[in-house]
Amino acid sequence: MATKAYELYGVPVPPQDPEQEFMTVQETAHVLNCSVSWLRRFLRANRHLHSYSGRRIVTNREDRAAIYEARRAGDPRTGRAMPRQRRRTAGRKPASAAA
Repeated sequence: MATKAYELYGVPVPPQDPEQEFMTVQETAHVLNCSVSWLRRFLRANRHLHSYSGRRIVTNREDRAAIYEARRAGDPRTGRAMPRQRRRTAGRKPASAAA
């Protein structure tokens, strides 16, 4: 069961106007189609991509464009453009016929 704080701050919320200048983290997550927790971790690592309005973290248009480009570039944790594909295991070798 989700807590009250999660329902208030952890769920992406659609903004009233997607083209507005400043958005909260929840609205930005909805526009960028990502989770709020991922966006918060990303903004913690990239402090230059957000500002504060009181206690709220807000992003402007340029910040959102930079976040979008960083997401589009690939996984920021590994630097890869695409995640690694799982390798197939070699499987069992057939039993030899000479027994």
